[in-house]
Amino acid sequence: MSALETLYGYLPCVKVPRGGEKIYKDECIYCYDTPESEGGLFVCLKSYMGLCHLHVQKFYEKFPENPIYLHLKRTKIEISGAAGGGETDDPPAKKPTRLAIGVEGGFDVSEEGRYEIQEEISIVVMPGYESFPYPSIEDTPVQIQLAIEGILKSSGADKQSAVEAWDGEVRQVSKHADKLEQLDNGVKVPPKGWKCSRCDLVENLWMNLTDGSIACGRRYFDGSGGNNHAVDQFRETGFPLAVKLGTITPTGADVYSYDEDEMVEDPHLARHLQHFGINMMSMEKTDKTMTELEIDINQRVGEWATIQESDKQLKPMYGPGYTGMKNMGNSCYLNSVMQVIFTLPDFRKRFFEDYDLILNRAPEEAPNDFTTQMAKVGYGLLSGTFSNPPEEEMAAAAAAPPAKKVQNGITPRMFKTLIGKGHTEFSTNRQQDAQEFFLHLINIIDRHSRGTFNPTVSLKYMAEERIQCVQSGKVRYKQRSDYLLSLPVPVELADNREELVVYETRKREKESKGEKMDPKDLVRAKLSLQTCLDSWAEPESIQDFYSSALQARSVANKTTRFATFPNYLMVHLKKFTIGEDWVPKKLDVSMSIPDELDLEHLRGKGIQQGEEELPEGEEPPMEEPAEAEPEIDEGTVIQLSEMGFPTEACRKAVYYTSNCGAEAAMDWIMQHMDDPDFAQPLQIQRAPAGQRPEPEGAAAGGPRAPESSSGLSEEALTILEAMGFTRGQAIRGLKATDNNLERAADWLFSHSDELDTMPMDTAEQESLPAQAAPQVQDGTGKYKLVAFISHMGTSTMCGHYVCHILKDGRWVIYNDEKVAVSENPPKDLAYLYLYQRIQ
Repeated sequence: MSALETLYGYLPCVKVPRGGEKIYKDECIYCYDTPESEGGLFVCLKSYMGLCHLHVQKFYEKFPENPIYLHLKRTKIEISGAAGGGETDDPPAKKPTRLAIGVEGGFDVSEEGRYEIQEEISIVVMPGYESFPYPSIEDTPVQIQLAIEGILKSSGADKQSAVEAWDGEVRQVSKHADKLEQLDNGVKVPPKGWKCSRCDLVENLWMNLTDGSIACGRRYFDGSGGNNHAVDQFRETGFPLAVKLGTITPTGADVYSYDEDEMVEDPHLARHLQHFGINMMSMEKTDKTMTELEIDINQRVGEWATIQESDKQLKPMYGPGYTGMKNMGNSCYLNSVMQVIFTLPDFRKRFFEDYDLILNRAPEEAPNDFTTQMAKVGYGLLSGTFSNPPEEEMAAAAAAPPAKKVQNGITPRMFKTLIGKGHTEFSTNRQQDAQEFFLHLINIIDRHSRGTFNPTVSLKYMAEERIQCVQSGKVRYKQRSDYLLSLPVPVELADNREELVVYETRKREKESKGEKMDPKDLVRAKLSLQTCLDSWAEPESIQDFYSSALQARSVANKTTRFATFPNYLMVHLKKFTIGEDWVPKKLDVSMSIPDELDLEHLRGKGIQQGEEELPEGEEPPMEEPAEAEPEIDEGTVIQLSEMGFPTEACRKAVYYTSNCGAEAAMDWIMQHMDDPDFAQPLQIQRAPAGQRPEPEGAAAGGPRAPESSSGLSEEALTILEAMGFTRGQAIRGLKATDNNLERAADWLFSHSDELDTMPMDTAEQESLPAQAAPQVQDGTGKYKLVAFISHMGTSTMCGHYVCHILKDGRWVIYNDEKVAVSENPPKDLAYLYLYQRIQ
């Protein structure tokens, strides 16, 4: 059979992209192989899933309706001289121009211009890997040609969700921009050749946007920069806005507001510059932006250099468990959390040791399956497949300086897209809080582990809350589950309070003169972790507490203790807070962190002899206002009534379709004409507190599961169990929603945090097996430090995250794709600490 005849036989298995489909042509859906990998990438011409050479056979065996693939193989060839050095010299590091993006806190990792790409394309038919070169086959079937060209021209699923670089914190529009005064003084500023009007400086120059005067900027801590003449100009004239000359380009410039004392946006900058004869569209950048200057300083001094250990030649690490993760643009928070999570044995067991089993059970749309994508990350980090020394290092036998030897690592774009789906923050390209992402991740894993081994249990503990009514002396004990110990950071209790007062006084004096402190002179508040624990353990006063003993409002004291101790305890320091001016800020503190921690003295003991419990009884409900008549579009009701339908039925239809118009209401009527209460008046049940009202009778609509002899649908129970809920939880969900399958699923997800602690009724107990897995683990409260995550920057919305992990008796730094032995782990500056129980 000819090649052409063979291909014609597979036309029913080929689908032509019509736009909008996600095409996974950049990376294998099960691992991190790409078209540049040794075996290339196979893209299914029907489902558009991308598979590496290792996984394409497995995919075909699971889904035999997908036998034909586009095989992409790319080879990168370095362009001679593009690196700017000799044959053995590494290319010079490209200067960073952005904060906390790309890799290592702002480095641009683009390789554009350094390599030439050679691409080989062929058509492969499974199961025998029968290959046909493309486009050399004459008269390739048109449908296959269109499918291949559509795939090749598509941007690819990864690039559709790829993040863009971002320059630190978002600058606000200046309050002066809209009505900025500009003097008609005849000043015209040339496009170059500038000089300070008060001294001889020709760099770091700022032009005032009101009078066009040019003056030098602030003097830096090391004596460089300027002579503060631009600041002096503002103090003398009060003209607020200035633009930094040399940063003006067609896309913008650095604008500073002396009145607002911060970098700002000027949406009318082009017009303001034109007033002084500057054509913004023809200007080119000739000076460093303030962002670049800030990065220069960050690289040399301060917490950035300390946390990243950037001043040291660190020994790189490769192999299983030492795989880096590329920064996709503000994804360092995700990278750090995932590295730490996969050091925990239970997470390794769930998502790495069972990798093959998970892939065997994965659906065809694996990029949208959370468990599969978690297993993919686990395989990428722990297998060692993607943690190899760079080729040049292998060839040169470690001739290059250690700091330049950076592995490729993995790029978890599919996982980032999936974990952020539907979330208002994690679905964006902005920097995020690692602590918030940790809790979000744990919640998602817990939800997808119902009915199977749940690794989050190793982090889960029960907290005991003791509430005592001050007036009656009676107490109430209750427990709640948590995955994180969040500790306050009481700066007012710092060990070096007097030193801090002196430093703050000097800082204010410098700022009043328009100068800045030398970062080397920074004084941080010094606290111990024990001080934070003591503060957490202090009683908290609850005002306006309803005392069931008094049947009135009173004051109560609440203390929190551990009811159980988890195998692993994640400790979170509340470093991010709101200042007195309502501006978010980060507490710059240096913590004394013990390698071993004993929390046994914080174990709760339950109700004690001599204590009297508060009587049962909840706070009486507040009087609710009379229920208002439901809003109903009477015009639509009349329109439907004129068609011959009962008026009350029309009112129901309009109400239950939320006044969306006659067409939607008509659809509702046609679906409910046979309901026994179809023509009866509209009735709304008053909902319990915190729940929305539900309609009475069959008018509610929605799929109602057919009842069995027990009153519950076995089919509905099976469906809910397949979603990951236990049989007991499924029973409770159906009972709470009148045996309505759709509403039961919604109810179960909305009550996911309460399911494990809800008591079961008789029907549930009878339906469950005798054994029930423990929901928490307990043991000694003695721990040792095994990992920590650090943040650099002024807020959670900018900066950079790295993590340090204790492995084989030594600390290892994970700074995106850079993995190396740590020489001086900065435990004192971290944000999240992971402690392991000492057995």
